[in-house]
Parts: sequence; C-alpha cells; structure tokens
Amino acid sequence: MASICREEVLSMAEQFHYNSVLAPYMNQLIRIKNSAGISALRTKWILKEFDDYASAYRLTDPHISEEFITEWRKTRKADCDRTLYAKYSVWSQLTTLMCRRGCSCFIPCLPKQPKPNFAPTIFTDEQIKAIFDAADKYRLYDIRMGTALISMPALLRLMYATGMRVSEALSIRNSDVHLDEHYILLRKTKNGSERISPLGDEMTKVLAEYISYRNAMPLAHVAEDSGLLFVKSDGTGISPNAVYQHFKKLLVECGIPHKGNHMGPRVHDQRHTYAVHALVQMSRMGMDLYASLPILSANLGHHSLSATEQYVHLTCAMYPELEEQCSPINVFVYPQICKAYDYDN
Repeated sequence: MASICREEVLSMAEQFHYNSVLAPYMNQLIRIKNSAGISALRTKWILKEFDDYASAYRLTDPHISEEFITEWRKTRKADCDRTLYAKYSVWSQLTTLMCRRGCSCFIPCLPKQPKPNFAPTIFTDEQIKAIFDAADKYRLYDIRMGTALISMPALLRLMYATGMRVSEALSIRNSDVHLDEHYILLRKTKNGSERISPLGDEMTKVLAEYISYRNAMPLAHVAEDSGLLFVKSDGTGISPNAVYQHFKKLLVECGIPHKGNHMGPRVHDQRHTYAVHALVQMSRMGMDLYASLPILSANLGHHSLSATEQYVHLTCAMYPELEEQCSPINVFVYPQICKAYDYDN
C-alpha cells in the first residue's frame, strides 16, 4: 500500500512538472496556495495547459502580453463559459504575481461570472426513503467481483446525511473515520480545505454495520488505516461514474424520471437536498433561516456565506411559510451584493 501511494505521488509530480519560462512563477503560485491549506488541483491542471501553450508559443522571456492572452483564447473554442471563467481567474492570479515580482504583464479582466443553466432537483422525504430502500434491496444477477453495490446503501445515506460531494465521500480513508467521536475528517475537498463532517447516531450505526460487513470479506488490507472506506467487492476504490450509474438504476426502480443530458436528477442533488432539508429542520426548531447560514456553510465546506445563501432562496421558494420567520434585519446583515453559487454544481 505504501509503495502504491509513493507511485501515485511520483506520477502526480511528473504531471505537474512545468517546463516553460513561466514555470518558476507557476510553482510559486502553487506554493502560496498550498501554504494556505489549498490543494489547488484544478489550478495545477490549468497551469499545465498554460505551460504547454507557452512552450508551443516559444515564449522566451517572462512577459505576458495582451496579444499572448488573445492568441491563447483562440485555442479554447471547446471550453464552456464556466471553464473559461476559471481559466481567466488563474491567468489573473498568475499575471498579478508576476507583476509583483517585477515582470511586466497584462492582467486580463475576468469575464462575466456564468450562471447555472439548470435547477437542482430537491428530493422529497418520500423519494429519499424510496432511494435508500431500493439500494438496500438491489441485487446482482451475475457474479461480478468489481461491483460497487456493497457500498451503495451506506454511501448514499452518508452523502444525504452530511451533504458531502461524491468525490469527497469516495476519498475517505479508514483513518479519517472516528465513529466513537461521531465525525469524519474530510481531507480531499472541492475547495482544498480540510473540514470535519459530524455524524448523527443513525448514520454512525449505518457506517459501523457497513464496516463490519466490509471487513468480513476476505480482502487484504481492506481494514488498514490507509485503506479506502468505500470499496468494491474486490477491495479496489470506487469511481464517481460507477456511483452515477448505480444511482440512475435506483431512480428507475423508484419511478423517479431521469431527464439525462446532465439535467438530472443527479447524485449531487442529494447535496442540494441535504442543504434545503437542513434549513427546513433548523427553521422548524425555531432558528431564523439566515441565522442558520453559518452552520450550513461550515457543513457544506463553502468559503463564503454568499455561496450558501442560494439555499435560503430555494428553501423559501419551496416552503413559502418559512420566509415569514426571517427577521427583517437580515436584509441589512446579508445584503445581495452579488449573485454567487457553489462551483461544484
């Protein structure tokens, strides 16, 4: 297991070995982000694209002109608006850093922030229960050792109970699970910052039962601290695509229409459902919806309350009676300066 981890680290280091004249500044930008506790994986991939383009462009001195950015933009015809926004953001960060280090660079303006082009599906309590029941009853009709079926009931429940992203849940190691203290430590998150995800009593029982059955399988190293929490029947890790495929089958079993073409319902909609249901629960306990925002924001791993505020509007639209409980002072405490949303949509 240790040798596998070392190979993965070496492979990752080779992938992000920058070779152009911009390499020193790219590496410095990554170091700054890492020192702030941000893994910056997406930034590394974007910088790799910039590095390859700078080499192909035969850039010989650390100077980025407006013409250079314009020519790069012409090569990105297949990128969607959200991808372009992310790449321009990295260009802005890199050129700003270079200017501060004495290089004369053109700092591009960010394009208009794109809006989501779909509405998330918020499952009802009955639909969530139906999905869980279908996952419990789902059976294989042939012998396949590489199936993720054994993990699906616990995995889906954990995502709904905590609001985890599927990538976060699949990256959990055994050493990150602390059932006695009722929490899981998430190390690989979308925003690159570690966070603690609390577990309720029922979710703790579900995970304890899943782990006992998983450890009973004749698989080497499955219970080691470095092993993954959720595995397939052969002990290997689960890909997000495998979860998506199983989830679509469960939707069919439950009679929930699936639109397809990225229009949902998606596994990620469990995260949206968790957020709305959590706000409804806190509101019915007497908490103001806006006063609940910091709690929900911390659980979701958002870096700003503006990314979480969308769920207040969504909750009020679905449960109009709850809006009456919001204090008028929140208009001044949480002004709508700009529209923001969670980039993992």
